[in-house]
Amino acid sequence: MEDSSSKKTYTPRQAKLKAESYCAYQERAQQEVRDKLYEWGQHQNDVENIISQLIEDNFLNEERFAKAYVLGKFRMKGWGKIKIKMHLKSKRISEPLIRIALKEIDLDEYEQKLSDTINRKIIKPLEKLTMAERAKLIRFLQSKGFENDLIFKKTDGRSD
Repeated sequence: MEDSSSKKTYTPRQAKLKAESYCAYQERAQQEVRDKLYEWGQHQNDVENIISQLIEDNFLNEERFAKAYVLGKFRMKGWGKIKIKMHLKSKRISEPLIRIALKEIDLDEYEQKLSDTINRKIIKPLEKLTMAERAKLIRFLQSKGFENDLIFKKTDGRSD
C-alpha cells in the first residue's frame, strides 16, 4: 500500500523535461516513453501531448530507435533477425519500420556472425558432430533468432 503513495508524481512540464533527458540518454520506443510517463503520474491527454512534443523536437523517432536497436542487438548480443523482430514487435514498432530497420544489417556480416557463433559454440569440426550435438547446436542458433534455412545451410556438415 505504501508503494503507490511513495511514488513521485510530476507536473506535465516536469515530466516533459524528465522525458527529454530519458530520450537523450539513449534511443527509446514511443511505448517505452509512454509507459514511463504513466509511471510518473501523467494522464492520457498529457502523455499524448508530451509524446507529440518529443517527436516534434526530435527527441523521439521510432525509425531511428528501430535502426539503433537492430544494429545494437545484432552486433552486441549476436541476435538473429527473428529474435530482433520479435522484440521490436513487443515494443509496438510497426511492421514497415521493422522491415526498414532490419535492412540495416549487412547480409555478409549477418552470415559471418552466424558462422562465428557456430565456431564459438562447437569444439570439434561440424562434420564430426553427432546427431544429438548437431540438434543441440541448431536449437541454440534458433534461440539466438537465426532463420532455419540459413542455419541448415551453415550446419549441413560441409565447410563454408
